[in-house]
Amino acid sequence: MAPDPGRARLRFAARAVLGIGLAVVACGLAGHSLVGAVTGGLAALLALFTVTDSTVRGQAVTTALLPLVGLPVLAAAAGLHDHPLARDLTFLAVVGAGVYARRWGPRGHSLGVFAFMTFFVAQFLQATPPQLPELYAAVLLSLLVASAVRFGLWCYERRLPPAAVPAPPDGTGLARVTTRQAVQATAGAAFALVIGQLVSGERWYWAVGAAWWIFVNTTSRGETLVRGFRRVLGTVIGIALGLLIAVPLQGAPVPSTALLTACVFGIFYTAAVSYTWMMLCVTILAELLYGLLGVLDPALLALRLAETGVGALGAVLAVLFVLPVTTHAVTDAWIQRALRCVHAATAEAAARLAGSTTADPASRVTELEQLLARVRLSVAPLVHPLNPMRGRKRRARRVLTLLDDCAREIRGLAAVAADPVASHDARLAAACWRVEAAVEALTSGTHTTPLTPQQPPATDPALTHLHSLEQALTELATPLGLQGAGR
Repeated sequence: MAPDPGRARLRFAARAVLGIGLAVVACGLAGHSLVGAVTGGLAALLALFTVTDSTVRGQAVTTALLPLVGLPVLAAAAGLHDHPLARDLTFLAVVGAGVYARRWGPRGHSLGVFAFMTFFVAQFLQATPPQLPELYAAVLLSLLVASAVRFGLWCYERRLPPAAVPAPPDGTGLARVTTRQAVQATAGAAFALVIGQLVSGERWYWAVGAAWWIFVNTTSRGETLVRGFRRVLGTVIGIALGLLIAVPLQGAPVPSTALLTACVFGIFYTAAVSYTWMMLCVTILAELLYGLLGVLDPALLALRLAETGVGALGAVLAVLFVLPVTTHAVTDAWIQRALRCVHAATAEAAARLAGSTTADPASRVTELEQLLARVRLSVAPLVHPLNPMRGRKRRARRVLTLLDDCAREIRGLAAVAADPVASHDARLAAACWRVEAAVEALTSGTHTTPLTPQQPPATDPALTHLHSLEQALTELATPLGLQGAGR
């Protein structure tokens, strides 16, 4: 029921169903076994889900690089099938490298996820070296088909402005968030691997997978804890539904395929708005695949829940005790970047109204939307219903409300600036200066006496937006405490 502006999520999910479906059909027509079709389908899913470069060209380059990372990892996983110690150490190395690769932005993130999931699927399917030629062919064919859909048949991104994907907070050495997370993820995965093998010598990799995915798209301790809770919740609900849906089917091909299609759609459609719903769909999808492989029963579902709990516990212990990244530190960093973007967008709009033909406030609006999405993610632990600290929860909600007000006024100001008949008013410079002063006070942490906003004439829309923006920025000083929303 979440809003879907421009039906972006609907298109995202529908294209995924088409691309993955055609990839699996192509694997079948090529004579691949069920194992090959599953491997190919996963490769197509990852190519369509994880590649998020801001330009179509960048997406194509990243997709082309996926097999260069995935195929060697697949070979290592299959080759070490009968060497448990070497296999486990290699798996942990892939985990650490995959998370560390996020420092190179969306492309590093995509390649890291693809490497991890390639190793994971080799454990899922118990792949051995004799199967490698078929698995290689299935991966390459599926990536080719998925690329044909994404960049040829249904490339709706060509009609959209490039999406601004914000990079993680900066730092060096162990101060860099991606470095700390790589150590955390490796430690959490090591715990999950050891305890998971004590729980089950065959399905231990579920625990490692649970720990890994809890770290994906999170930065702080609080984000990871909330994500772990949502993963377990989605898994519990998915297992309950699996007992009612997947187990009675007993791997019947036609209804299982129909439900698999629905699950793929659900994964892509809900990913941006609810991790719990996405995990519910992932869990049912895994149950249906096990049904097709002929090994699904209630005991297996109970084992999956236990392994998921082990993985979640490993992730929680890692973020609490291994180089923790505090919620307020990350939240402050994203809020300050959003505020600086507000100032940049205001300057671009003012320049456009002054007659500049190169100023582009629209691109800043897009960047601000992306940054605010990241602020909401970092603040999620503070506004979570289970957070007992009511004062921090109120301040965090107030910050989100005021930042949303800023975004609304920036969008309105950009729309006015885009009007070719809009004229420059001399008061715009003074209003922009006051916005700049307000942002400087908030980002520098220095206390200044708030300026008294000057009410503009109702007939001047640009000044009206600037006035409302200045008010929102001035009010932000209270919940931020001139230090940060997460304190």
